[in-house]
Amino acid sequence: MPLRIGGVRSQTILPQNPSRNQSRNSFSNNRKPGGPKPRNAGNRPPHREPHTNTTRHDSGSQELSNSMTPSTTSAPAGAPTPFSSLPLSPQLLRAIRDEGYDTPTPIQAQAIPPALNGRDILGCAQTGTGKTAAFALPILHKLHTEGVADDRGRHLPRALILSPTRELAGQIADSFAAYGRHTRLRHTTIYGGVSQYHQEKALHRGVDILVATPGRLIDLLDQGIVDLSEVSIFVLDEADRMLDMGFIQPIRRIASELSEERQTLLFSATMPREIVSLADSLLSNPVRVTVTPVASAAPLIEQSVYMVGRHQKQALLHHLIGEHGIERTLVFTRTKHGADKVARRLNRAGILAEAIHGNKSQNQRQRALDGFRKGKSRVLVATDVAARGLDIDDVSHVFNFDIPNEPEAYIHRIGRTGRAGASGAAIAFCDHEERSLLRDIERLTGKRIDAISELPELPNLAAAEAKADAIEDAERPIHRGARPQGSPRSPKANAGPRQGPKPGPRSRRTPNGRPQSPNTRSESGASSETQQGSGPNASKPRNFAGPNARRGQRPAGNGQGSAHQGRGAAPRRTPRG
Repeated sequence: MPLRIGGVRSQTILPQNPSRNQSRNSFSNNRKPGGPKPRNAGNRPPHREPHTNTTRHDSGSQELSNSMTPSTTSAPAGAPTPFSSLPLSPQLLRAIRDEGYDTPTPIQAQAIPPALNGRDILGCAQTGTGKTAAFALPILHKLHTEGVADDRGRHLPRALILSPTRELAGQIADSFAAYGRHTRLRHTTIYGGVSQYHQEKALHRGVDILVATPGRLIDLLDQGIVDLSEVSIFVLDEADRMLDMGFIQPIRRIASELSEERQTLLFSATMPREIVSLADSLLSNPVRVTVTPVASAAPLIEQSVYMVGRHQKQALLHHLIGEHGIERTLVFTRTKHGADKVARRLNRAGILAEAIHGNKSQNQRQRALDGFRKGKSRVLVATDVAARGLDIDDVSHVFNFDIPNEPEAYIHRIGRTGRAGASGAAIAFCDHEERSLLRDIERLTGKRIDAISELPELPNLAAAEAKADAIEDAERPIHRGARPQGSPRSPKANAGPRQGPKPGPRSRRTPNGRPQSPNTRSESGASSETQQGSGPNASKPRNFAGPNARRGQRPAGNGQGSAHQGRGAAPRRTPRG
């Protein structure tokens, strides 16, 4: 009989294919008989900032980054089931207690039991619902109970987690570090934008869990650096985002490198046809878990939209940040160039801001995120690269400087505030050309956003900002070490017109060692091959390359206008008249 978990019917029966189930490590024998049914989670403890660059789980304490925030759906009445009722290893339960968590969220309560039984999972849940722990805890439990090799030499990864962005991959790795701190499992992160040297070293030492982005992982596969033949658990996180980024074919290529006898878990915020087709090809008789539809926004987020022209958006942003005294806010733009421009203008206005987008290197993006988390900058201007998976505390406001082209992206953007049961505000700026995009968002959410037409008195910053941008663009080098536009090459550049003759082509030597410059011109401008001498034969053109001329013959003349003044001498060049 199916078990109802958290208000959603979840299948926990054994699959029809017994041979495949026997090949997996089943955890049905570890379930406590007659244990209480998992229910929706209670209140979430305070969130903590993540630590990075952890490769050993048995090292010092690490903080949890992608934590178990409560779902936006209302929890049914009844006492929540604690983590201690789940058949997890004592080491994992100890790590969960160290992090201060007592009860699982709905996605965790529904996904962890079938995942422990070795079933494939197809989960539909938004970011911030705690789905990282929903697959991290079963993976850690399975790999830990299977045992860790006593020889700490090289061994192949046994679990692979694919993430669409570098930031999300880092946060997933932080979660594995936090939950697996009391185990002896190793993990590493593979992503682009940085040198692959240290990633190769980590793979050579041997890892149990591999968190990667598809692009860099494909590169390492082509180079023969990584071997995925021993992977028994495969996780796709934010699959719809990877679809938007064009990673579906790389995912299929990576899946072809894995063993057929594996457990696959796929999580996505939306379920378009392409994702359903991908799930059908990768998953076998999966358990479907749905917690929060993408069309629903957090009820504690106050949404509003200003009907404002494009040339007034920057001035309105300055006004609202100053009026509300906002100390930590996210501003989303549609383009990378727009993010840089908004950040520069905020800094010129005295509002510390950083920009993050795909054109930034990984170190630049990480420094911007760290500075924003530590309060060094008040505003983080980002493209949609930051709309998924970034878990930043105490973001009070989210500004949609540009309305996104995809209505689902609006839900993910505003989901960066109002987390952990806190309230938040989402403010959008909409010009005349973006009204159709606003209607698409309202159609998706089924809710009309409060529109504000009366704007406060704003200064006209468009002309001044455009002029300042032009000056900055002119002063900015085109590339590293380049000369800014308009600057002189050297102090001699302003010394007036060049004095003396223009330098001619380099002279060459004939077989007998004498210099010859056939293209050197005399005062009259004639080529040296038909140059007239200044001696008695000046009336006849003298062709030095003619058939009757001896090889290397020196021209005749009185030495005043001849092309050569002596044996081995350089050609004389006089200034033009």
